[in-house]
Amino acid sequence: MAKYLLLKHYRGAPAPVNDVPMEKWTPEEISAHIAYMSDFANRLVKTGEFVSEQALLPEGTWVRYDGEGRPPVTDGPFAETKDLIAGYMIIDVDSHERALELAGELSAAPGKDGKPIHEWLELRPCFAEMPTITE
Repeated sequence: MAKYLLLKHYRGAPAPVNDVPMEKWTPEEISAHIAYMSDFANRLVKTGEFVSEQALLPEGTWVRYDGEGRPPVTDGPFAETKDLIAGYMIIDVDSHERALELAGELSAAPGKDGKPIHEWLELRPCFAEMPTITE
């Protein structure tokens, strides 16, 4: 089994076919989208391929270490994940091909007018174990 991260983007990815921002959807369209995502995750729980998922709020803060006792907070001038990443799902599958299949299916979540979004998802493999550095 290999773990993959499926990243859903607010922006930064190529535009989906059904490119209507969620704030322009009806409450019923939002509910249908969320139900699709939930049903998809529940099906993967049953097959043993589900690891984790989480939708993310757009709020966030950049934090960096800047010396002992001084945790400054900064917020730019770079693209921020709060503007880019809408959520993620981690799956554990038998092959890269299965990960591609599932990502394609997740891309079909309904959007405006109940039509599939055909959104681009970023598929990234996770380290099976942290690499060992030897000299």
